[in-house]
Amino acid sequence: MPKNKTHSGSKKRFKVTGSGKVMREQTNGRHYLEHKSSRRTRRLAMDQAVAPADVKKVKKLLGK
Repeated sequence: MPKNKTHSGSKKRFKVTGSGKVMREQTNGRHYLEHKSSRRTRRLAMDQAVAPADVKKVKKLLGK
């Protein structure tokens, strides 16, 4: 039987923690940073947990 492949786009965007939570990066943290406050850019640098409604779908794409 062939093996299932991991979704390439998903493996770049999500990571699973040791406890099993799925984490993602926040939007708006890539460019035009000189216009954003330091407080805002620090907040955007933190990873966020994926919404509970999407966790099952993301884990399937990651092959977990």
